[in-house]
Amino acid sequence: MLKAIKKFFEEKINVVEPQDPEHPLRLATAALMVEMMLTDGKKHDSEEKILKNKLQQIFSLSSIETSDLFELAHDEAKQAVGLHEFTSLIAKDFSQEQKIKVIENLWAVAYADNHLDPYEELMVRKISDLIYVSHADFINAKHRIIKET
Repeated sequence: MLKAIKKFFEEKINVVEPQDPEHPLRLATAALMVEMMLTDGKKHDSEEKILKNKLQQIFSLSSIETSDLFELAHDEAKQAVGLHEFTSLIAKDFSQEQKIKVIENLWAVAYADNHLDPYEELMVRKISDLIYVSHADFINAKHRIIKET
């Protein structure tokens, strides 16, 4: 999945230089957000909307570029085997603050439909553990997003 999204950025968007060390990290973040949206197996327009808004903010994309990236990531997420290729990059190279921001974005997608599915909470918890975010930070991020919604 990461390769297809990377190719998308390289071919269609001149936002990031291929040598930019943060490029794979940004891609991993986008992939995890799409995985989060698909976790409960239901399509919610509100989740898709918040995910696209977050992608647009994170990557400074136009609405067309955001839609293209979303579609690519959605198609690729269906084929993903696991989370390791994404979480290992984030765990290794993100600061603790950046990791917490990833968890906040995942909570925002999970709560976008005003319902937290148990599988969604499990997914955020699993990713949180894989990227070494403490339980306290995991809970605090959840509460910040709840207050915003």
